[in-house]
Amino acid sequence: MPIVFDLECRSAHHRFEGWFKSSEDFARQQEHGLVACPHCGSAEVGKAVQAPHLGRKGNQRAEPARAPASTAAVPAPPAGGAPVSQALELPPQAVEALHKLAIMQAEALKSSRFVGDSFVEDARAMHYGERDSESIHGRASVEQAKELMEEGIAVAALPFPVLPPEQAN
Repeated sequence: MPIVFDLECRSAHHRFEGWFKSSEDFARQQEHGLVACPHCGSAEVGKAVQAPHLGRKGNQRAEPARAPASTAAVPAPPAGGAPVSQALELPPQAVEALHKLAIMQAEALKSSRFVGDSFVEDARAMHYGERDSESIHGRASVEQAKELMEEGIAVAALPFPVLPPEQAN
């Protein structure tokens, strides 16, 4: 089961979540420059101060578990049984390319508005002239994205996950 850390960009103090296989996996990815701030692209990232998770007292009822709005994909072990941590070793050029891609996405999102689940509806409305055009990002299923493309509406998947503003720390 993945571990979720609250992370903080040391240069601009942006806070965000990171999902890792283990504490060691986080340390290894950080050492290789694979952990970057999704807001500004800075690789100066560390664990943010977190409140400890304390178990409930025996006389308290647990609230029913709710499924998260979206889940982060954890890579499956590659064929041959090699651990994921070994399979993710990237050459320095790939690390640099991913870092640049993260910076480009963060810059693009600065001038884009998060519309959440209304993305498909809003994209269609702008395409058909029912509302003013603007740069937006949000959620759409693969099937919905295909339908938009079939209608001639330009959409693209973001390479890195984006937290909705209300879920950001």
